[in-house]
Amino acid sequence: MKKPLKVLAAIALTASMLGPAGSVFAKDDFRDFKEDQMKQRGETFRVLITATSDQELQQLQQSYELRNEFDGHSYTTDVTAKEFEALQNLPHITVEKVDVLSIQIDPSSLKVNDEMDAAAASQSVPWGIKAIYNDNNLTYTTGGSNVRIAVLDTGVNVNHSDLYYNAEQCKDFTQSASLVNNTCTDRNGHGTHVAGTALGEGGDDRRGVYGVAPNAKLWAYKVLNDSGSGYEDDIANAIRHAADQAYSQRVNVVINMSLGSNGESSLITNAVNYAYDRGVLIVAAAGNDGFSPGSIDYPAALPSAIAVANLENRLENGTFRVANSSSRGHSRTAGDYVIQTGDVELSAPGTSIFSTWYNGGYATISGTSMATPHVAGLAAKIWAENPSFTNVQLRSNLQNRAKSYDILGGYHAGRGDDIASGFGFARVR
Repeated sequence: MKKPLKVLAAIALTASMLGPAGSVFAKDDFRDFKEDQMKQRGETFRVLITATSDQELQQLQQSYELRNEFDGHSYTTDVTAKEFEALQNLPHITVEKVDVLSIQIDPSSLKVNDEMDAAAASQSVPWGIKAIYNDNNLTYTTGGSNVRIAVLDTGVNVNHSDLYYNAEQCKDFTQSASLVNNTCTDRNGHGTHVAGTALGEGGDDRRGVYGVAPNAKLWAYKVLNDSGSGYEDDIANAIRHAADQAYSQRVNVVINMSLGSNGESSLITNAVNYAYDRGVLIVAAAGNDGFSPGSIDYPAALPSAIAVANLENRLENGTFRVANSSSRGHSRTAGDYVIQTGDVELSAPGTSIFSTWYNGGYATISGTSMATPHVAGLAAKIWAENPSFTNVQLRSNLQNRAKSYDILGGYHAGRGDDIASGFGFARVR
């Protein structure tokens, strides 16, 4: 499901609402103005406000409540259309609308199993897990100890029998308080499904779903609402928080973002670069925009994130096939084995993926959302085996593994670094 809004460029504001000597409103004038606007308040949307001084920012925050603060002189808040228009008339301030990102699935592929029935039990180790382990007879998985996988998504049912023992953090970035600890309720299912693929541990009876790295710890960060969409500032806030947690706790962290938008967000770009510079590995869904070149979504399109394409469970030209719906990279950068903006990097199973669901049961879904946690789990497994690796070394290891399994199936797939599958399919062995 995908409902992206294009990122709007920052707008320079005019000075038609100046006070004496061209200053901004006095505090009391601002309050009166705000109260008048509140009478007409209707539907709100998120904006990023940037001021030139701390004094201006403090004045603005008295009337336009702080949500997330960035880089000293910028913060986000919710406004009406009339309030947005008024802000455009204030001097020394820029304001831009904040983009919305959405989950990356094919909604028509959804099939829910309320419990692990006989038909579902055969998928305790789903096909994608068997494929990434390169073992069709696999009955359980191992690995990921001491590594954290931060799932930035619709939340996670951390009480699910297959995830309960993995859960270490549960946080909500979508509420009015901007960050609420010990709650990450998933009423959509997407985040719980992603978490199961990355690190499901089979449950007490070992008949549940196994993920790629069942010994990894889960940081469940709710950044999307119950319909699967979320504001870029909340997502950026969560990315930075995960990076700061990784740094302060001195632990290795993989961030999984099975979400995206067609347009680039400066807030998310800065946050991803910040996290990468702090040693975190970022894995993101390439998008489901079809097989036209140059269709990779953000943040996957960023060079500091690993863009993951979707593989189907069928062979073509002797390898798995990239799904038609999976977004493709740029033709001009194909074959160079260098990650640039808009390149797909790796591919992984993403079609008809069976995993945990928010109601305590299980579900099957398709999309690059489902491919991404396969790579996040593999990264955690490799990092656990090589704890001294930097995130850059870990990424190089994943790329080398992918080169050994070149994908030749699907539109634009071919020998070497192609725009459909990137370097190829990285596997355990």
